Amino acid sequence: MKKPISSDAALVRLETLCARSEQCGADLRRKLFTWGITGSSAEKILDSLADRRFFDDARFARAFVNDRFNFSKWGRRKITQALRLKRIDADIISDAIATIDDEAYESTLRQILRSRAVRMAQPLSRDDRLRLARFAASRGFETSLILSTVNDPTLCEDS
Repeated sequence: MKKPISSDAALVRLETLCARSEQCGADLRRKLFTWGITGSSAEKILDSLADRRFFDDARFARAFVNDRFNFSKWGRRKITQALRLKRIDADIISDAIATIDDEAYESTLRQILRSRAVRMAQPLSRDDRLRLARFAASRGFETSLILSTVNDPTLCEDS
């Protein structure tokens, strides 16, 4: 078992970590726990970091949404679930999800479905459309939007 680190050393490590990248409170708390710091000491460290704006769950959620949508092409449902797993408050999640532009969201769904559909025989069969729908659902897009996009006859046409 590793020797626990002091509260001062943990604070310096977390300051460095938070200065490098966005972090959420739950991840920082988990790190403190692995270092053997719990209870009032951990809360004191987290309060100090929050007061000095080293971490902010709302800021983290906005950055997380931006990264997962723009780079990983995740849908709202998958992003929401990932933020829930990080124990972000539901109000913060809904505010962060609201930053996604609806037009860009639909365009992203069309783009990922089109890139997948190009490898399938044209015109798309019912089974191919079901495969596309399952793929989009695994990416976290909403069922109603998936169905309307998959059933759109212009899905595989050049735009």
